[in-house]
Amino acid sequence: MADPQQPHPQQPHPLPPPRREVVTGVPRAARRRPPAHTPARSEISEQTTLGATYVRALMRSQLRAGLGALGVLALLVGTLPVLFRLSRSASGPLVWVTLGLVAYPVMWLIARWYVTRAERNEADFTGLVMDPAEAPGPYRPPG
Repeated sequence: MADPQQPHPQQPHPLPPPRREVVTGVPRAARRRPPAHTPARSEISEQTTLGATYVRALMRSQLRAGLGALGVLALLVGTLPVLFRLSRSASGPLVWVTLGLVAYPVMWLIARWYVTRAERNEADFTGLVMDPAEAPGPYRPPG
């Protein structure tokens, strides 16, 4: 009886296993396709009517945020003299506490709201204009 591990003299030698090929290259998911069409960017750069409408919409939203912040600030600071007059302590410590301790944090909060809103407006506009592959991630306020 022949040893099973020894090749039979009439059988050809077994073929070696095929060599493994390693393909190197950019994965398909990471390949960047050229943008089909970025209408907003081209409309703005070509200064068409639609591009002007996009820019005007951004300016309008920024103006709306600025006027909103200014209106709230004017309402709060403008009513202070009326509040002081009604309290009849125009020279008392209420005036100094209100002006020194209360007014500045309120102004800071209004300013913070305005900056956050303006950055969100710009991020929305950038998302509209940029190619989705290039656009930054969603805006997350610091803090």
